[in-house]
Amino acid sequence: MVDLEQIRVAQVRLRGVAARTPLVCLFAPESDPRAGELWFKPESFQPIGSFKLRGAYNKIASLTEQERQRGVISYSSGNHAQGVAYAARVLGVKAVIVMPRNAPKIKVDSTAALGAEIVTVGPGSSERRQRAEELAVEHGYAIVPPYNDEQIIAGQGTAGLEIWEDMPDVDLVLVPVGGGGLISGISSAIKLSGSKAKVIGVEPELANDAQQSFRKGEIVELSPERVSSTLADGLRTQSIGPLNFEHIRQFVDDIITVTEDEIRSAMQRMIVSARIVAEPSGAVTFAAWVFHAGELPESIRAVAVVSGGNVEPQLLAQILSEQSRPS
Repeated sequence: MVDLEQIRVAQVRLRGVAARTPLVCLFAPESDPRAGELWFKPESFQPIGSFKLRGAYNKIASLTEQERQRGVISYSSGNHAQGVAYAARVLGVKAVIVMPRNAPKIKVDSTAALGAEIVTVGPGSSERRQRAEELAVEHGYAIVPPYNDEQIIAGQGTAGLEIWEDMPDVDLVLVPVGGGGLISGISSAIKLSGSKAKVIGVEPELANDAQQSFRKGEIVELSPERVSSTLADGLRTQSIGPLNFEHIRQFVDDIITVTEDEIRSAMQRMIVSARIVAEPSGAVTFAAWVFHAGELPESIRAVAVVSGGNVEPQLLAQILSEQSRPS
């Protein structure tokens, strides 16, 4: 389990590399019966457009010089790929990324532009992990996993430390859940800092492995066909990591889900109300706030983590042209 000191060490490492993203206030509309405030934590403001830089840099920076000389390898549908590529370039390390063929083109192109070598496989998260492990053995690369790793969790936890430092009286934190790295780190940082805030995970209904695991008390794995059907490509993991599950069970209060229409509507509303562009994975927390208030604890000051903003321009244009469907 990650401790607070590991997260603080990561925070020092990340100075000058990852942005300290602000809290952006969005008051609930007068028509909303809730009196509480909502604040966004826009990790879309990071140099790569997502929180993934935090964990990737912390992991690579923690490797020995010998390990760095051999290069690193990772597996990702997009944002972690960019985080590893960016961190490796800053540290002068060769990076190889295994990506699914259905990854958004904007994320593939951005990863390649950062100098990483890309290997493509099928859509399953287990498939890309297996290929990365094979190449690591073959070439001696150090693996930089997307979520199931203490250094990754500690790096992502720096976002939670910033939330607590900037708003010590926060009482609700909403966090997207994919493989579990972000919510592991943020929930650890919040709770280990002594905060009484509730930490709630949010994921798509079509990829609700974390919610099922949380309810059942053991890790549930979904099929690649099911998780690939969600618009939220950054949350298409088939199962959460074992290490992440330990942190979730210890520090997370609940996990709820949102629909595809709710995600699309949330993306629209964030642009109009807060001028924040969120990719589908980053919009799930606002979707939970807008459409699932009855499932959330009452709060006075809530923070919704916007995990990233790397959305395909064509998809964004399509969503902005739609009328908001959920009510």
